[in-house]
Amino acid sequence: MTVARLNGVSLSYRASGDGELVVLVMGTGSPGRVWHLHQVPALVAAGYRVVTYDARGLGGSSPADRLTIEDLVADLAALIEHLGGGPARVVGTSLGARVVQELALERPDLVRRAVAMAGHARLDPVQRAYTRGQQELFDQKVVLPAPYHAAVTAALNLSPATLRNESAVRDWLDIFELSSAPMPAGERAQLAVSSHLDDRRAAYRDIRVPTLVIGFADDVMIPTYLCREVADAIPGARYLEIPDTGHFGYLERPEEVNRLLVDFLKD
Repeated sequence: MTVARLNGVSLSYRASGDGELVVLVMGTGSPGRVWHLHQVPALVAAGYRVVTYDARGLGGSSPADRLTIEDLVADLAALIEHLGGGPARVVGTSLGARVVQELALERPDLVRRAVAMAGHARLDPVQRAYTRGQQELFDQKVVLPAPYHAAVTAALNLSPATLRNESAVRDWLDIFELSSAPMPAGERAQLAVSSHLDDRRAAYRDIRVPTLVIGFADDVMIPTYLCREVADAIPGARYLEIPDTGHFGYLERPEEVNRLLVDFLKD
């Protein structure tokens, strides 16, 4: 990993491959290395220089206990400028999709093409309640037992098609249990970003960057109707939906996700 001082903070990033720039933006609480299991190899094979990074507050980047969406967008803009100034192809998921959408709106000069997986312009009451609840767990210093954390993570982020496969779901539960840990302050700060976001449907009508919105058909964290709202708001945006996928669709159905990314990102 390389660490650069950008936008007043240290950002840890990793570059792979050669070619035109693709930057991948992960969702709440997840480090950039998550992309390296499936998406980075596919995009490098397609001929791109692929950069992943840890958002401030996570991994090797500067700690943060307070964040705004403007901070996260400015960090991404600074990283792209540091890497050559763009315009870059930019891909985000969940909160990362919000960051990509806002970057496409505020700095279209830096974005050649944008992909928003589990993209959304707002949260509905259930997502807002869940986000508040997660923050309260941190504030009250509640740490869920690892097996319970694993079960809840699986139920909220995987498709029923995956959950019905007992062999596969045991592997997922093992992964989630092993990765269980107290929530870092940076993740708590990212949750606060989500809970304070306004409805941006009207604002996104001004986005002119070519945009693909990907919905995961069984996603309960960001239901597909919220993804469709983004695609409907952005002029000319495409909406594609992947069946039998939950919020972690890029891990559940990586071949399909990668195919859509490679097809859309090429000119």
